[in-house]
Amino acid sequence: MAKALIIDDNEMNLETLRVLLKKEGVSAVTFSSPHQLEAELDSMDEVQVIFLDLEFPNADGISLISDLRSVRQFAGVPIIAYSVHISELNEVRLAGFDGFIGKPLDTQKFPNQLRRVLAGEPVWEVGQ
Repeated sequence: MAKALIIDDNEMNLETLRVLLKKEGVSAVTFSSPHQLEAELDSMDEVQVIFLDLEFPNADGISLISDLRSVRQFAGVPIIAYSVHISELNEVRLAGFDGFIGKPLDTQKFPNQLRRVLAGEPVWEVGQ
């Protein structure tokens, strides 16, 4: 079974994405803070995709991507920004994300978006 890592400080967004992933047969590990993730890195299992929100108290996803890229178990794993901040799409591309999915997630489009991400295809979609 594929596994996803979700980092988002909004519990409703975490749960929504977790449920959508589960419907597609993908389990999820969730963190509401990048700082929580840091404490768990040594015990983290391999994941096939990372969904990273862009806005956190005292942190932002764009600055976190380089930290995630340096983690051995995340080497080659697609990191997808998912955010309401669609105006940051170009900044997200330049920062090295592998894709962008706008919030709110479109439950009709998500299965295809996920399939494409897991197949290594870029997904850059900002709205419904």
